[in-house]
Amino acid sequence: MPDEITVHPAEPGDGNILGEIHALSWGVSHGPFCTPKVAAAGIEERRTKWNGVLAEGVDTILLARLNEQPGAFARFGASTSRPGLAEIHTLFAHPDVWGSGIAMVLLTAVLERVRDAGYDDVHLWTLQDSAQARRFYAKNGFAETGRTHDHEFDEGPPLALVEFERAVPGR
Repeated sequence: MPDEITVHPAEPGDGNILGEIHALSWGVSHGPFCTPKVAAAGIEERRTKWNGVLAEGVDTILLARLNEQPGAFARFGASTSRPGLAEIHTLFAHPDVWGSGIAMVLLTAVLERVRDAGYDDVHLWTLQDSAQARRFYAKNGFAETGRTHDHEFDEGPPLALVEFERAVPGR
């Protein structure tokens, strides 16, 4: 029987689920580029922040499940830096489901919601050193804009981010 991937809005009680996905994925994808202290703090912060984010209700958060098990989520809404554009603020998949197609199904659902909200274009920021993320976004129609910025931590080197953008399908 083929894998079943479903996507639905995250609910108020999903904060711990989002936190665990975010912490584990971020630890694998970002942690190696940080000092051990910063990586440990980053993992813990991501594990505990999502109940509060869900309670704020500012952006849309979608949760994707693979065979009914939570596997990936995305947070998106109006751009924080580019008026008139939508922004994917966060898209993370649990390392156990990498390669399953769940992230692509989730991204498609995000783009549909962004289109339905009236946006023509969407952008996001990802780690410059994450070849996996850059390939994923390029494969899904995003192009690098040439814009970059550094994300500063309390200690250790900043992480370089690159911006990707694409037109919203169907607009």
